[in-house]
Amino acid sequence: MTRAVRKASEIIQKISKTLEMRKRRQMSFEGFIRYMSSEDCSIFKNNHRTVYQDMNHPLCDYFISSSHNTYLISDQLIGPSHLWGYTSALLKGCRCLEIDCWDGSNNEPVVYHGHTLTSKIPFHSVIQVIDKYAFVASDYPIVLSLENHCSPKQQEVMADYLESILGDKLLTSTTGDTVVTQLPSPEALKFKILVKNKKVGTIEESMLRRNLDSHGETGEISEFEIISDEDETDEKLYYSGVVLFRSCMTVKTKIAITLSDLVIYTKSEKFVSFEHSLANQKCYENNSIGEVRARKFVKHSAKEFVSHTSRFITRIYPKGTRTNSSNYNPQEFWNVGCQMVALNFQTPGVQMELQNGKFLDNGGCGYILKPEFLRNRNSTFTPHNVGRYSKPMSLSIRLISGHQLPPSNLSKTNKADPLVQIEIYGVPEDQVKKKSSVIKSNALSPRWDETFSFTVQVPELALIRFCVEDEISLVANEFLGQYTLPLLSLSKGYRNVPLLSKDGGNLEPASLFVHIWYY
Repeated sequence: MTRAVRKASEIIQKISKTLEMRKRRQMSFEGFIRYMSSEDCSIFKNNHRTVYQDMNHPLCDYFISSSHNTYLISDQLIGPSHLWGYTSALLKGCRCLEIDCWDGSNNEPVVYHGHTLTSKIPFHSVIQVIDKYAFVASDYPIVLSLENHCSPKQQEVMADYLESILGDKLLTSTTGDTVVTQLPSPEALKFKILVKNKKVGTIEESMLRRNLDSHGETGEISEFEIISDEDETDEKLYYSGVVLFRSCMTVKTKIAITLSDLVIYTKSEKFVSFEHSLANQKCYENNSIGEVRARKFVKHSAKEFVSHTSRFITRIYPKGTRTNSSNYNPQEFWNVGCQMVALNFQTPGVQMELQNGKFLDNGGCGYILKPEFLRNRNSTFTPHNVGRYSKPMSLSIRLISGHQLPPSNLSKTNKADPLVQIEIYGVPEDQVKKKSSVIKSNALSPRWDETFSFTVQVPELALIRFCVEDEISLVANEFLGQYTLPLLSLSKGYRNVPLLSKDGGNLEPASLFVHIWYY
């Protein structure tokens, strides 16, 4: 029996519902329809549904699924803080969670968005939920990014909860040598939870204190605080990764030694400049940079930014004026190798669709190996000038038909006039949108038979988004469904494109039928 015949026989055994058809090794028309709409014929490569990438590189070599203000499930000012924020993010494979910690009553630290009217939840409840759901969606390590505003006394309470609730899951010592010259890999840190916070002294000093009781001991950290608006629009303030500022002050922070010693490979370090990091930063020290400042670096110092992210974990977070929990486009920061591009997971939209689409890859484990040109410390890659890093891919998509598309809410007849937008997100040169014709009053089985061609210069960074809309008027369309996936996860041949709702829910049986070819 040839391999093709064996494969066909396996499909028939799996798809055919009657014993007679299975015996005759035949497939009915209904069986064929079932097969064409099954996962086997999905546009998403089957072998990308499990972990297939090398997970033995240092942590900084991966894009890491990251959430901003994970405890919020609405806006940033008056909305509720809720444990569901952590549960839902973890079930989506998120691997970096943010916890804003403040002093609470009765010596119990609380989690909320400080100096706002958002509600408060107990810190210990957050850690209990994380303990329960940490490794349901993925075996790979979780980073708890603490925004710590607590007094040393309540920091000790936090440390005690982390140790008592998380137990062996909490990483409390190095995995290899005490002297750390390279970050460990996701594989080496499987089923471990890491604390990201400011730290007093070095890892080596922490290890020497390991078996001592450090309760009541504190250390002090001095940092330069730049007095300049993070949302400053004057681009002259920034060049070559060096911030020119009007004035600065030294801020001293007290850290409880018990909490400080729980920080192993993810020490939070204030970002000064790329030059300063290159000269002074240790491999286990990482930076958080606001989206406005980071965007200026992408524009004016992309090469230095790529060099920085090849060495150090870099977290990007939304600007403070996004009070409605809106999101920025994560693609521009993935393009320069930023590992933790933190988004408001509670806010649906194109930005979260890109996030969810990107992290479908590699089994949805929350870690995706960066392309070699974003890991190589001698790389000269920049998103605006890809040069020799270009590996052009010619892509042809024949949009054939749609199947049971969702009804329109805005149409008077409830019969949609569907059209499909096919969009590529990647380096600036690859960004493109193409639109199909409109099929009037047919959401049940619209047929297009249109072919779209694309040339993609950096396929390793590209995502493709299929978006189905209802043409309401010449100037307005209503969203009906979408599907986003990495370009390199596209399967060739006749494929079905499952459609998802705005909040990521499956709209089954709604789908598109396409033919994919690339070389």
